[in-house]
Amino acid sequence: MARDSTTLTVDQIATLVDRFYDRIQVHPTLGPVFNAAVDDWPGHKQLLVSFWASVALGAGTYRGNPMAKHRGHPIEYGHFDEWLELWLETCRELLLPDDAERMHAYATRIGRSLRGGLGLVPGGKALGLPVIGA
Repeated sequence: MARDSTTLTVDQIATLVDRFYDRIQVHPTLGPVFNAAVDDWPGHKQLLVSFWASVALGAGTYRGNPMAKHRGHPIEYGHFDEWLELWLETCRELLLPDDAERMHAYATRIGRSLRGGLGLVPGGKALGLPVIGA
């Protein structure tokens, strides 16, 4: 898949991930969900830098299954809205406007996919598909 033109670098993504997840850890709603799920924050941030570099830059360094990783956690529909709001705020603080909007658009699509796969859409239910590589 061809990536849109961007000025983003892996270093900028690393700074974004670091700042964003520092905020997540102390967030009144999201912090308890994430802190219960993440045992190694430095390692988790490193994994997420790989994820976002693969998404935004086509780096191809991420190996994982986001859907499987999110299953089994007490994630609610509204958590995604809060997550996206904080993500956009952090993107806008750290990135050029076009890059911030691009990263927000990626996150919005990913969030939509996770919501659907986890059955967190109004009137929806989890897809119930087997998770390969979980």
